[in-house]
Amino acid sequence: MSNGFVFTRIGYVYIPTSNLDDSIEWYTHNLDFRLMNKFQDRGSFLAVLQQPHKNSIALLLIETEDSNRLEISRNGKPFPIMAINCIDIEFTHSYLKGNGIEVEDLKTLGAGEAKYFYFRDNQGNLLEVAWSIWDPKDEIKEEFIKTINE
Repeated sequence: MSNGFVFTRIGYVYIPTSNLDDSIEWYTHNLDFRLMNKFQDRGSFLAVLQQPHKNSIALLLIETEDSNRLEISRNGKPFPIMAINCIDIEFTHSYLKGNGIEVEDLKTLGAGEAKYFYFRDNQGNLLEVAWSIWDPKDEIKEEFIKTINE
C-alpha cells in the first residue's frame, strides 16, 4: 500500500575508518553513540551505531584499507560530512574540549537562533555540532534512558 511518498527519511550515514575498533571506541566514548551491531559485509567489517534520539538515523562505520577520507570542499575550504544535533551546545563544546578533542570556536548565526562548531574524529573526518531554535524536541529511546539512570 503506497502512502504517496517515494522516500520518507535518510536511513543511515557511512563514515570510513582504517581501524574499526578504535573508531567504535571513539564514537561511543566521545559522542554518545551506542554500538548496535558489528559484522562483515562486502569484504570488510562495519559497525552500526545509534544515538539516544528516538528517530535518529544510524551511523555506519565502514572499515577500509583506502587512505582517502570522506572530505567535502565548499568554496575551497573543508566542509563537514555530517552535523550532529545537541540540546546544549555550550556544554557539548566544553565536554569535547575536556576529552582532549580539538574543537573550533563556537559560531552563532543570526541573532542567536543557531550555533555550530567543527571538529575532527579520530580518523580525520570533519564533523559539525549544531543547535538551533528550530530543532525538534528530543524523544530519547527507552534503552538509553535506563543506562543514564543506572
